[in-house]
Amino acid sequence: MSDDTIYSGLQQLGTQTALPATPEEAVLERVANPQADTRYCVRFTAPEFTSLCPMTGAPDFAHLVIDYVPGEWLVESKSLKLYLGAFRNHGAFHEDCTVSIARRLADLLAPHWLRIGGYWYPRGGIPIDVFWQTGAPPADVWIPEQGVAGYRGRG
Repeated sequence: MSDDTIYSGLQQLGTQTALPATPEEAVLERVANPQADTRYCVRFTAPEFTSLCPMTGAPDFAHLVIDYVPGEWLVESKSLKLYLGAFRNHGAFHEDCTVSIARRLADLLAPHWLRIGGYWYPRGGIPIDVFWQTGAPPADVWIPEQGVAGYRGRG
């Protein structure tokens, strides 16, 4: 499989691309997995994810960890970065943001397995952590713990 074949359909990589106004407008791109015959885990970490409270418009902050075992497709990382950045001015509850991201990736990639951990910083004094996955993790793939400690405040 040549690089021209793998990357020929990408529209955002290698070009100046504006941050999408909304997650719905964001274009998530995928490329063929050149190692599709091997099962392995891919991790994306977004420690400075932001969105808005849909009720107050106040900013919310999270540390997202996305793990997946790819099948035929890989997510193109610049398109993922732009997609996640599009939440910056998007109002939604923590649960909706976290699960929406995971479901869109699962629909795009049809991975063997995908999970997301959304570790949200306190709102109203209460941290909210949201977890979602497509099913049981594959037994034949090393999948490390997400490594994000629960919120402790000043403790």
